[in-house]
Amino acid sequence: MVARAYTVAFQGVEARIVEVQCAVSAGLPAFSIVGLPDKAVSEARDRVRAALSSMAIALPSKRITINLSPADLPKEGSHFDLPIALALLCAIDILPDDAIQSVVALGELSLDGTLIPVIGALPAAMSAAEQNRGLLCPEASGAEAAWVGNTQVIAASSLGAVVRHYTGQVPISPADPGEVSAPRQTKDLRDVKGQERAKRALEIAAAGRHHLMFVGTPGSGKSMLAARLPSILPPLTPREALSTSMIHSLAGLLVEGGISRTRPFREPHHTASMAAIIGGGRQAKPGEVSLAHNGVLFMDEFPEFPRMVLETLRQPVETGEVMIARANAHVKYPCQFMLVAAANPCKCGYLSDPARACSRAPACGEDYMARISGPLMDRFDLRVDVPPVAFTDLDLPCDGEGSSQVAARVADARLTQEARFAQTPDAHLNADAEGDLLESIATPAPDARALLIRAAERFHLSARGYHRVLRVARTIADLDGEKTVQKHHLAEALSFRIPASAIL
Repeated sequence: MVARAYTVAFQGVEARIVEVQCAVSAGLPAFSIVGLPDKAVSEARDRVRAALSSMAIALPSKRITINLSPADLPKEGSHFDLPIALALLCAIDILPDDAIQSVVALGELSLDGTLIPVIGALPAAMSAAEQNRGLLCPEASGAEAAWVGNTQVIAASSLGAVVRHYTGQVPISPADPGEVSAPRQTKDLRDVKGQERAKRALEIAAAGRHHLMFVGTPGSGKSMLAARLPSILPPLTPREALSTSMIHSLAGLLVEGGISRTRPFREPHHTASMAAIIGGGRQAKPGEVSLAHNGVLFMDEFPEFPRMVLETLRQPVETGEVMIARANAHVKYPCQFMLVAAANPCKCGYLSDPARACSRAPACGEDYMARISGPLMDRFDLRVDVPPVAFTDLDLPCDGEGSSQVAARVADARLTQEARFAQTPDAHLNADAEGDLLESIATPAPDARALLIRAAERFHLSARGYHRVLRVARTIADLDGEKTVQKHHLAEALSFRIPASAIL
């Protein structure tokens, strides 16, 4: 007789169902696990043996074989402990077969039988719901998994509690979803003195999810502006919150099972490796681009990142997904993020100030910015020069609009875009529009189109640049509440695309 339990193997955000088969047969006493297990899965036999021993359950003096099917799918992680223990308990007639086969189980066992939380409970619950099964997981992972809603989640504290539940001694109540983390914004746009043009660019970028680059001298406020971007972004929609939380679940970033409606804001240091930014490593974990899904990826000191890292951003920025290729698997993660970059104009940072610039100016500026390739620079929708603020202005009282006023306009513009793309599954914001869809939503007025054509010819805009100007102009029109892209909308979009040096 072969006993069966079910668990999952993770391939990106996809959780594939794995059947755990257990056979207890005559022969020399042995405990083997087959089916492409990694080291953590192979060590499960010792943890399971110790956990059962702590419950005074003796394994039979027979040959125990655990097969993880499909056998050609790599199995990684300690969450296989619980399903292996369940299949074994079914094989020795301690637990009922039908009850165990109706759930997907995952959890790590300590030597005393306590269940230790594992990553990936949320995508595992999604997979269980698709299979019309419940989910059995550690107690600390229950609140996270319960967010799926359409599957029963049993969260147990120990293997003993699982046995008592399925034998009818002490039933466990289904888990409840964790708390929704309330956003706490302490940074306000009003804190930034001056820089009205940069604030305007920030508002446009937030409204349409456009990529943005700040270039300015040290201390001009580039990082300060970027840090206040989350304060003007609308909260995640339920659909976005679930897709973002699935990635964060795989990375172990969900706190106490709570799902946040605040958009991610990731800011890796410029010493980060390619695997840290794009994703990878031994288990092809998500990188910063995926952890910033539906949010912001802020890369300060942009030219200081390794050239190879910068070049790998080109495809994720364009397609909204990243493929991590390995010899035995190809793992895909979503990564629809807003890229915000900040850079000094040159190595010393004072290229525009003759009194402080180094002796190599202006060649040092050209060499420094040349670290960013033309194709990557072409993917930034808005490029803003951030001039230094006079120290006399720093003593002036805070003025201008605060984050709440700007956030209201951004939210209205995004609602307009959601209504516009309601029947288009592959597009949600203006930044997603392309081809005929872009032409239909951003058809400019005749005088505006003439301006765009003249600018494209004079400044040699690429096809990508041409379309990105149209997208930005459509967002500016949405902020103004206009249905048609007018000439002044295109003029403003072009002013953020074409550097002042080119115009002069």
